[in-house]
Amino acid sequence: MKIMIVWRTVPGKYRTALEAFLRAGGPVPPEAKTIGRWHAPGSIIGWHLIEGDLTAVAQHVAQWADLLQCEVYPVMEDTEAATAANKVFGK
Repeated sequence: MKIMIVWRTVPGKYRTALEAFLRAGGPVPPEAKTIGRWHAPGSIIGWHLIEGDLTAVAQHVAQWADLLQCEVYPVMEDTEAATAANKVFGK
């Protein structure tokens, strides 16, 4: 399963969050894999696409909870969405 985490730095914690990221790199638990991570330049927002189970994602989010506010979304690729839509609309 792919999960997109949208994160924002907790107000007043930008520097602390950045220092923690530079020090450790934001690794995910062994049951998960980072597919990509993107940062809006000069901003407090970013995106982290992970593949793995929800338990590993919950653990990762909890590790950063004092520095980042996170929204977690299961996501799918176009081909998966098309397969689901075709089942509903019969194509």
